[in-house]
Amino acid sequence: MALGAPALVSVLGRKAFLVMALAPASAAVYALSWTTRVMDGAHPTEVTQWVPGLGLELAFRMDTLSWLMLLLVGGVGALVLVYCSAYFSPTASGLGRFGAVLTAFAGAMVGLVTADDMLLLFVFWELTTVFSYLLIGHYADRKASRRAAMQAIVVTTAGGLAMLVGVVILGVQGGTFRLSEIIAEPPTGGAVTAAIVCILAGAASKSALIPLHFWLPAAMAAPTPVSAYLHAAAMVKAGVYLVARFAPAYSDTTVWRTIVIVLGVGTLLVGGYRALRQHDLKLVLAFGTVSQLGLIILLVGLGTRSAALAGLAMIGAHAMFKASLFLVVGVVDAATGTRDLRRLTGVGRALPLTALAGGLATASMIGLPPLAGYVAKEAALEALLHGEGPGWVDAVVLIGVVVGSMFTVAYGIRFFWGAFATKKHVAAALARANEHVHTDAAAKARAGKGATGEEPAKQVAPLPDDAPIDPARIHRQPLLLVGPALVLALLGLAAALVPHFGEDLLAPYADTYPVGEPGHLVLWAGLTPALGLTVLILGVGALLFWQRNAVERFQASLWTGPEADRTYRRIMRRLDDLAADVTAVTQRGSLPFYLGAILVVLVAGPGLLMLVGGQWPEQVKAWDRPAQLAAVVAICVASILAARSRRRLKAVILVGIAGYGNAMLFLLHGAPDLALTQVLVETITLVVMVLVLRRLPPYFSNRPLAASRWVRLGLGVAVGVVMMGFALTVPLARVASPISLDFPAEAYIHGYGKNIVNVTLVDIRAWDTMGEISVLLVAATGVASLVFLRTRSGEILRERDATSSGAATPGIWANEDDPGAALRRRGVDKEAEAGKQPRMLVWLSAGRTLAPQRRSVIFEVVTRVLFHSMIVFAIFLLFSGHNAPGGGFAAGLVVGVALIVRYLAGGRYELGEAAPVHPGLLLGTGLFLSVGVGLIGLFMGKSVLLSTAIDISLPLVGTVHLVTSLFFDLGVFLVVVGLVLDILRTLGAEIDRQAEASAREDAGPMEAMEPDQIGGGRR
Repeated sequence: MALGAPALVSVLGRKAFLVMALAPASAAVYALSWTTRVMDGAHPTEVTQWVPGLGLELAFRMDTLSWLMLLLVGGVGALVLVYCSAYFSPTASGLGRFGAVLTAFAGAMVGLVTADDMLLLFVFWELTTVFSYLLIGHYADRKASRRAAMQAIVVTTAGGLAMLVGVVILGVQGGTFRLSEIIAEPPTGGAVTAAIVCILAGAASKSALIPLHFWLPAAMAAPTPVSAYLHAAAMVKAGVYLVARFAPAYSDTTVWRTIVIVLGVGTLLVGGYRALRQHDLKLVLAFGTVSQLGLIILLVGLGTRSAALAGLAMIGAHAMFKASLFLVVGVVDAATGTRDLRRLTGVGRALPLTALAGGLATASMIGLPPLAGYVAKEAALEALLHGEGPGWVDAVVLIGVVVGSMFTVAYGIRFFWGAFATKKHVAAALARANEHVHTDAAAKARAGKGATGEEPAKQVAPLPDDAPIDPARIHRQPLLLVGPALVLALLGLAAALVPHFGEDLLAPYADTYPVGEPGHLVLWAGLTPALGLTVLILGVGALLFWQRNAVERFQASLWTGPEADRTYRRIMRRLDDLAADVTAVTQRGSLPFYLGAILVVLVAGPGLLMLVGGQWPEQVKAWDRPAQLAAVVAICVASILAARSRRRLKAVILVGIAGYGNAMLFLLHGAPDLALTQVLVETITLVVMVLVLRRLPPYFSNRPLAASRWVRLGLGVAVGVVMMGFALTVPLARVASPISLDFPAEAYIHGYGKNIVNVTLVDIRAWDTMGEISVLLVAATGVASLVFLRTRSGEILRERDATSSGAATPGIWANEDDPGAALRRRGVDKEAEAGKQPRMLVWLSAGRTLAPQRRSVIFEVVTRVLFHSMIVFAIFLLFSGHNAPGGGFAAGLVVGVALIVRYLAGGRYELGEAAPVHPGLLLGTGLFLSVGVGLIGLFMGKSVLLSTAIDISLPLVGTVHLVTSLFFDLGVFLVVVGLVLDILRTLGAEIDRQAEASAREDAGPMEAMEPDQIGGGRR
């Protein structure tokens, strides 16, 4: 569904969100279909081997906790997507991407809460981090959104890495990465204690616990649907889920209880305290969310059965009322244009259904009966009154929860009052603002009449940006916008009316906790101490709201200390400064320095270890035949001369000679495939380097470099000796049989080919090839983006595009001197002398677009003869490569060499005639074809990218033995051809155009404006 979201939006517009809602809704329906069986203890499990060699598997399991989370993730996600169909403007941009990312996030959350493999859980954990980054930063043109997205991904990624460390330690210590097995038989020891700390650090970062809570309020820069889903029911609940998942195994440890109590109580108090002084409705809810996440983490992590039951109930209640409240804020914002509670008045009368949803959700949040929040909070107070820990610890926890709940009541009433109440002081300020506006309008009207003698058109002056909102201007919003919030609020009411059903559902997981008596979910438990605490909480909370002005003044008078957000920014600035200082020292902008540093480390590190502890062979054979010695001598001489060379072109040619020498060694060692590939790669590399050198100075430096040349030479010799030593010692250090011994049989039996090299590329190591061609595509895109000064794709230059000005002088490179013009006058008839087209044969389609002094008849004739032969040879290599030397890579290189010849002979227009296709199309098609072929094996019941043989009987031809890896090879062929073509268009044709344009500008501004001219005449 996520992949099809952009297409759906392009067809259906914002109504596509209604279709996307089916994806998370299906997860909720699946959870509901398993309700009875999950209550009876049946936990569906699915396991599929992923990477057997590494022990990775796709293991999913749904117990009571997963059932609850799956129901919330799916249900709330579906309602939020329905809300999106009315929230966004029909003309809003980026809806396809937003819908795709939001749907993908829902899928990642489904995977996270059902994963039974810890490594798989981490994969989904990081996917939610990436998707949340994209969702928070949806408004990429706003600085606040970009900063909030970056802050969120930095904090949560850091916590995720810490969590990964803990997961790996637990898996190693427990001997398994299956989550259910770790919880059933938890490993112990000092390393496990460190793992617990790491896992709790990951949960703290995801659930915005102190001191990492600051990213959540900043994330309110995201669209309201994102806040309602990620920050109420999904992403922030991932940390809660992690704590609840590991609590049955480790909640009885001291380090666990200490961290959970400190972070839980501290977050509860800090978030509630900060919410009391916010004026933005979303920020009130954001800091309230921080506070309640602390409460939920405390309950599910405390370790007692009763607290766990209350925590699970609070997870469900919080998802319903907080998501509803965020959606309500979106409705109010859409109707009034502001979220500032100081400007709002009379909204409740203008939007009664929205006020009803907000009132029910607020009542559930502050713990009023008969709502789900009240049932959960009563169970929490009852559990804390009968704690299982030391008395003073239980007292501290209970006091912290009571005080935090008082804050919740105060900011909850503040939210509802600020959003929906009719405020007298705001109404009075609105009347004064309107009077001021009318006075200004009347004055302008009188001034206009006095100046023109006519009555001006009626004008209504706008209100100031901070003026109160006039209730008369508030328009009711569509049902699709109000409905989801109302549904969630009513669900909170319905759930509270059947608390025993909730207890039956959630008690099985709460009973897995190690200590404590079972808890209960009831709507009325009688006159109990918990009820007395509830009355106290409601009374003090209402008092705090009543005295809100005094509370705000008191908060302002206190020393706030360093704020977490500012501290984070300061740390990031210092980190940037440190990175800049380190970069200034290590990244000096010198490629030889970088390469030299790498090579020095190679020699000084592994080289010395090899010299000291390496096992050397007893006898070394220098060569098998004298030709090998000749090739090595050529390589050595070329390398030494290249290191001493000061001219760039000379160095490039010498390096090419060394490469051809290596190809000779491959051939002498019986590897024609490698030799062919090496020759082709060296040829193309040599041409590309020459093309690049046109924009570089001819010398490396104008200064004498005798000393540095000796240093480079010495380093090169040292590296060569070390690599030769590796070639001698590494085979002797092997402790197992090399897998290459099985390659011949594997290539023939499973790859259906006799060419081991080619079968290895397209079958045995096909995943490596897939990664390599992906890198090639990215590299080609990067090079083209850097070179093209115009559009990235660049137009295909055809011969017809070179316009003729009627002159006899061609315009491509025609600004250069033509010393051979006099020679071309001989044999030219009088008509040619008069300026007409001379009699010249056209050997290439666009050859005449070049200036005569740039053309070579011999080169054009040779190109005309060889080009098509090279294409046919490439096709032969492509189809024969599975059983003989060749393959898609070599065939692509041959075609690349053919295109290079056409370009060198006829220029950039000739390149367009030879290959009138965009390189990006070839690159994308090749990669798509390789990936698509890989799925054939999956459809055949085999592994991805595994070759399949198909025998096809054709009339007159007979049986054709077809291997699917041929199409993979065809994809590689297209990628290589596209890469070479892209390089020729960027480093060749585009640089030609830029250089010629620069030459014209030097010649004169009018001449530079003239188009390319063609003609076959002389100068």
